[in-house]
Amino acid sequence: MGKPKPSSRSRTTPKETLTVRPLTKDDWPQILSLFGEKGACGGCWCMWWRLPRGGKLWEESKGAKNKRAFKRLVTTGKACGCLAFAADGEPVGWCCVGPRADFPRLERVKALQTDWTEHTWSVVCFYIRAGWRHKGVATALLKEAVNVARNNGAKELEAYPVRPKRKGAEIPGAFAWTGIPQLFEKQGFRNVTPPGRSRDIYRRGFRQRPRAATAS
Repeated sequence: MGKPKPSSRSRTTPKETLTVRPLTKDDWPQILSLFGEKGACGGCWCMWWRLPRGGKLWEESKGAKNKRAFKRLVTTGKACGCLAFAADGEPVGWCCVGPRADFPRLERVKALQTDWTEHTWSVVCFYIRAGWRHKGVATALLKEAVNVARNNGAKELEAYPVRPKRKGAEIPGAFAWTGIPQLFEKQGFRNVTPPGRSRDIYRRGFRQRPRAATAS
């Protein structure tokens, strides 16, 4: 895919403590700072959904190989996402969003298979720095992810939140890396999960913006 179009401006929370903007190809140092030695979690480096399958391939890729692959995607402008920054410039959050075609592993998960097109985008993960969780960072990141998808021609945006074991049950942050239902519901996503599925699928569409009138 081509270089993602940025939003018209970065977003700052009402408390003016958090700034959120799209990823750029110059942001690898920010990714390193945020993800740390573990690549966010267990050597993932935001590659879980980008590899076509798990098992042996995943075990061989965790760590250094994933790191090299994601660095190449970031520095060549082929990765989409959003970063959140504290007032002092420290990166504190990440959201991965992009065309569904960028995440082939989704097709390997039977419960997440849907009818999609080249204009379908997906929000596949969040990573929030410890100490910044439960402070609205994921909400700010999702708002920006919606803008990134819309500005790059998406006609619909999918998400795959973690389903709580029981209604109202809290989901530990370590297991909520694809988001939680309430996060997406507040941003206009609808639950479109087919009956009998073990994973939830949420989706929101985008209205086509009217073109400016031209003089006859």
